[in-house]
Amino acid sequence: MKTPRLLLAAAAALSLIGAAQALPGYHMLRSVTLGGDTFWDAITLDGVHQHLFITHGSHVVVVDSRTYAVLGDLSGVTGAHQVAVAPSRGFATSGLSNSVVVFDPASLKVTGTIAVGTRPDGVLYDPFTHRVFTFNAGSKDATVIDVASGTVDGTIPLGGKPEFAVTDGAGHVYDNIEDTAELVQIDPKKMEVVQRWPLAPCVSPSGLAIDKARARLFVACENEMMAVVDARTGKVLTTIPTGKGADGAAYDPVTRNVFIPNGEGIMTVIQQSNGDRYRVLQRLSTQFGARTIEIDPATHRIFTVTADLTPDPGKRPPYKMTPGSFRLLIYGK
Repeated sequence: MKTPRLLLAAAAALSLIGAAQALPGYHMLRSVTLGGDTFWDAITLDGVHQHLFITHGSHVVVVDSRTYAVLGDLSGVTGAHQVAVAPSRGFATSGLSNSVVVFDPASLKVTGTIAVGTRPDGVLYDPFTHRVFTFNAGSKDATVIDVASGTVDGTIPLGGKPEFAVTDGAGHVYDNIEDTAELVQIDPKKMEVVQRWPLAPCVSPSGLAIDKARARLFVACENEMMAVVDARTGKVLTTIPTGKGADGAAYDPVTRNVFIPNGEGIMTVIQQSNGDRYRVLQRLSTQFGARTIEIDPATHRIFTVTADLTPDPGKRPPYKMTPGSFRLLIYGK
């Protein structure tokens, strides 16, 4: 027979095991220091080669999405914003040179540049047309590039400052228009805007994710909410409160969870259920400044980045970065 002390110890151990098993939701799995002292924008996953592309100042850091080892660096991408990867070529927007830097996604070797509109920001590969679209903040349009030839097929006026874009892979591209609080539907084959939908009460939309199976769009809004939009009609179906400084959005089609990170250091995890019902599943504590996002649908791991920041009033962004503190944060269950 166990003594009372042993029984108490066993009970405590079982309690700890139970608490570990009941650990709620998502939590940090790892933090990986990447270094550097320049600010960042978007993260893109190339699932074929298991590469994470992290735009960072005038270059793009490439990290293995499974081991988190730094594999390479695409330099010369002045004002780097986002990367899109097609089967044979990768494209990184270079906002200060009004171009995209083209590279081999396997070897990571830069192969050339293509001139696009003014201040390209977002970029998207559309498998339906085998075209890449750059979304140009300065000229408020989209440049359309044929992947195979590397030539510019045309330009699409957008009527406002574009932000993140997504494709359904079936003939529709969607893009947030930040300064008009609209969502546009683009025909990627005809290269024209076919629908323009107001997003009220959403203000200054940025991050955008898509549920292709149910034709739902998830829009991260500056006024601390996420808007759920019907991708067929453009109707705002509902809104869910999030937090300040949201920028990115991600959707996991297996768990049916939507993720909205914000600069305050909170990631809102929203669960989608049938009948267009949504509820906040978790308010995950991340780190201050972690407002962009990517997800690996194979592992369900979530990636964001930040650095040690101190206030720097009057500057854009209004923070100073501690040199060497830039890091990748990985979350999961």
